[in-house]
Amino acid sequence: MTTQLPDLTKFGNIPSEYVHAPKFAEPGEDLALADGYLKWYDVRPEQAVIGDDVRAEAREFLRAESEAGRLKLDGDLGFVIFHLCGESFYFLIVLTWRNQNEMWESLYGQDVKQGGGFQMIPQGTHLEIICVWELGAVLHERQAWTEYLMSARDEQAKVAYLQSRFTGPV
Repeated sequence: MTTQLPDLTKFGNIPSEYVHAPKFAEPGEDLALADGYLKWYDVRPEQAVIGDDVRAEAREFLRAESEAGRLKLDGDLGFVIFHLCGESFYFLIVLTWRNQNEMWESLYGQDVKQGGGFQMIPQGTHLEIICVWELGAVLHERQAWTEYLMSARDEQAKVAYLQSRFTGPV
């Protein structure tokens, strides 16, 4: 089956000054909250370093959100993507598995140059979900969760899911 395509000159245009460069994803220390357990991934430009201080701030922020009832994980398993964008902006993305096979998201951000701490990013009608760099971790987690769903889903299977990690260029 062939599809007659329209004139594509007005669709999907990327500014000529945009230069796409690889980033790197690596696992970090898990985050255990009272109502959920999360793996951790840092995503950053290959040569950049995410400071321990800003990572600790992000982790403490999520603990506080959970304890205050603003981040309701309801016993979920999942993962965090802590993504350094540019020189100073961080996305803090909490993704959990619900209803057996659905990925749910809470999205926060902070520009450390501007200060003010992490803030929830308001959701609109057409949402930014995941960028190409974050997809490396997401695709790995999708496969790891599928393996968990197809397992006995016992304690050993949960441990196997939590030990399955992605590291590499994205």
